[in-house]
Amino acid sequence: MHKASGGFGGLRVNSRLLIPVPYPDPADDYTLLVGDFFNKGHKSLKKILDSGRNLGRCDGVHLNGKVAKGDGKDEPLFTMEAGKTYKYRICNVGLKTAINVRFQNHQMKLVEMEGSHTMQNEYKSLDVHVGQCFAVLVKADQDPEDYYVVASTRFTRRQVTATGIIRYKNGKGPASSELPPPPVGWAWSLNQFRTFRWNLTASAARPNPQGSYKYGAINITRTIKLANTAGEVDGKLRYALNGVSHDNEFKTPLKLAEYFNIAKKEFEYDTIPDNPPEKTETIQVKPIVLNITHRHFVEIIFENHETAIQSYHLSGYSFFAIAIETGTWSPEKRKNYNLLDAVSRHTIQMFPKSWAAI
Repeated sequence: MHKASGGFGGLRVNSRLLIPVPYPDPADDYTLLVGDFFNKGHKSLKKILDSGRNLGRCDGVHLNGKVAKGDGKDEPLFTMEAGKTYKYRICNVGLKTAINVRFQNHQMKLVEMEGSHTMQNEYKSLDVHVGQCFAVLVKADQDPEDYYVVASTRFTRRQVTATGIIRYKNGKGPASSELPPPPVGWAWSLNQFRTFRWNLTASAARPNPQGSYKYGAINITRTIKLANTAGEVDGKLRYALNGVSHDNEFKTPLKLAEYFNIAKKEFEYDTIPDNPPEKTETIQVKPIVLNITHRHFVEIIFENHETAIQSYHLSGYSFFAIAIETGTWSPEKRKNYNLLDAVSRHTIQMFPKSWAAI
């Protein structure tokens, strides 16, 4: 709801000086925040959800809170100088809609993803799901004039598109009205996910190479399978994991309750099982707090039984996104895991009727 009211902004975290990055310093470092927006205020949106309905399609898309009118009078979002390379940190700060981002007549070289250095593949466009962040290098290698950066909705019946202006220094001429086309279908997005690879020789937060952490060789000590469903509870739309919708209205914040040893009075641990029920007929509303043993290596499976795309975010932590596939998960699917160079990140998308493993 803070985002629905416009409460968002970029927070830039750079590598320490003693740790080299695997690409030359860019001429400048830009932040591009994209997302859906709704004409209704956050209180009206809350009423819609509390009435048992979903938010429906968005009313528009923004780039850094703005939308170019395309009348030739738009001020540029960013400025580039011919021959130089620029870094763009792209994040989807929307509420529910995946956004495809592309630069008119320019390629994007992916270099970072949510705190990790990636293999530096080039892309004409990138699907950025809710909560995800990418860093790309864009080289100003075109004729000096204006160009559009384009953001359009994905997996919606009606596509909503917004543009922003990128202006070359001393450029002449407006941006062409011929926008680069968006990709079609979610299979394209799934295949793009499979091209993302961890840069095993680069360093990130620490001097040692990312690939020195052999996550694929660690024994799994616990598997937690989370299936999301949606339904009404007391007339309100509720989303649930394994049949339980998290209740966040505590008298005492969770960590404080634990610190003062009053947790048993405030909530119950392990209210959901490690495996979802075969059928969820009713949704219960109560806190979901799982006990996990320190230093255990946990495999988490997400299953999306809904027809809408979802995003899962691990707040303040990261995970290895080792697989996304259609259908339902079974232990035999482990043979398809990427146990070598999956990217360590904090947000993963869930396509309809699909599963993901982290």
